[in-house]
Amino acid sequence: MTELDRTDRKILDLLQRQGRIPMTELAQQIGLSTSPCTERVRRMEREGVITGYHARIDPQAIGKTLLVFVEITLSSKSADVFDKVRKELLHVPEVMECHLVSGGFDYLVKARLRAMSDYRRLLGDLLKKLPVPAESNSYVVMEEVKESLYLPMDR
Repeated sequence: MTELDRTDRKILDLLQRQGRIPMTELAQQIGLSTSPCTERVRRMEREGVITGYHARIDPQAIGKTLLVFVEITLSSKSADVFDKVRKELLHVPEVMECHLVSGGFDYLVKARLRAMSDYRRLLGDLLKKLPVPAESNSYVVMEEVKESLYLPMDR
C-alpha cells in the first residue's frame, strides 16, 4: 500500500464529508487538475483505503427507532469458539456492528430494531446460536448524542 501524503488525506477528508462530490469539484478544492485527482481516488480505491460509498439513512424514516448495545460474555474461550461466534454473528442482519473486545466481556454488539419485541427475539436468537453458553448485558439507547463514521485525518 502506498503511503498517504497530505493531498491524499485532503481527498479522503472531503470524500468523507461529501461522498457524491463530482471529481471536477473535488480536484478544484484540493488544488489539482481532474485527471491526477481522479487517479489518486482510483488508486486509494484499488488499495482498499476507500472501501465504498454509502447512503446514510435516517433510522426513523424506516422505523428502526430502537438502538441497543449488547455485551456478550462467553462461558469458555478459544480460537475455535471465537471463529464460530464470528461466523454466526456475521449473518445476523440486525447486527450493525460486532466487536471482539478485551475487558470484562467478550463481544460488543450494536443493533437497530423497530421495537422491544424485536430486541427480545434478537437476543434469544443470538444466545441460541452461540457455540457455548453465554451471558449478556443490554443497553437501550435513550438519546443519540453523536454518531459518526468520519475519521479525522492526521496532518
